[in-house]
Amino acid sequence: MRIALDVMGGDNAPNIEVEGAIAAVRQKKDVIVILVGKKELIEARINAGKPTQEERSRLEIVNANEVITMHDHPAQAYKQKTDSSLVVAAALLNNNTADALISAGNTGAVLVTSLLGIVRIHGVLRPAIATPMPSACGTTILLDGGANVDCKPEHLAQFAIMGNLYSKHIFDIASPRVGVLSVGEEEGKGNEISLLAKNMISGFNMNFLGNVEGREVFNGKADVVVCDGFVGNVVLKAAEGLATFLLGEIKSNVKKSGPLAMLGAFLLTPVFNAIKNTSDPNEYGGAPLLGIKKPVIISHGSSSATGIKNAILVADKCVTKHINDEILEEIRKAEVKGE
Repeated sequence: MRIALDVMGGDNAPNIEVEGAIAAVRQKKDVIVILVGKKELIEARINAGKPTQEERSRLEIVNANEVITMHDHPAQAYKQKTDSSLVVAAALLNNNTADALISAGNTGAVLVTSLLGIVRIHGVLRPAIATPMPSACGTTILLDGGANVDCKPEHLAQFAIMGNLYSKHIFDIASPRVGVLSVGEEEGKGNEISLLAKNMISGFNMNFLGNVEGREVFNGKADVVVCDGFVGNVVLKAAEGLATFLLGEIKSNVKKSGPLAMLGAFLLTPVFNAIKNTSDPNEYGGAPLLGIKKPVIISHGSSSATGIKNAILVADKCVTKHINDEILEEIRKAEVKGE
């Protein structure tokens, strides 16, 4: 298993990416990580991490002198920064040197580079970001998480197919419950796109719930929730903001309430830590861009070394489970036509 890692993409690159790669090869003995970026910086961080000789043999370096920043225009960066770590890493997939790609860099640039440098699975109309969200059932996959702001019903129908397969194979759910995000559970609720998508999905061989409301993303009723990328990204960012707000409010009010409240908070530390871990994006590693010919994992820009390690493990599982082959076959069988 050979996984290309864009070492220069994250907020704390390349240190965090290299640390995560070392942790991944330490845990997974059959994984080779190809570190793509500025060679001298990568070598220095590898040496600082002190991998064993065997671990070092599974850390390869491919030099790339340019970096696509968060401020770069995605399409322009892809065309102009051909020696960037992201573009060079994608080329490794295109020429079959690597089996999967991970980047914590500019999400738009990862999307453009994947579409143009790796290309879509045959029959997939639009790739979608499948975002793992913490819920009462463990994890709910929300897609699209932001790759496609404007969608058509057939796009949402294919998102359902891809999300269903990802939930099955990565989260080991035998029959994922799939729903279309809407303003109400009733049969006729929703806009034209969601209603038409619901009619399409109802004809697929999956455990389809029909309409689900926003709370179903978190309350455990659904394993996969489908929506367009505009709505999905709003849900994601709102959830992140709410979690930060609530945590801040709890801390602030505990301090204001005196010693007894602080003692209670101290006793509840294991509970708070468990909740924090459940909602920590580093635990999931990243969000896959489903529908691209080879697995692409988009990690959070502020990912920790643990987050990068987990992204590598997710990429490894995507390849091992042949997710893309399954998507190709199910998309072919569904015969969803569109553009």
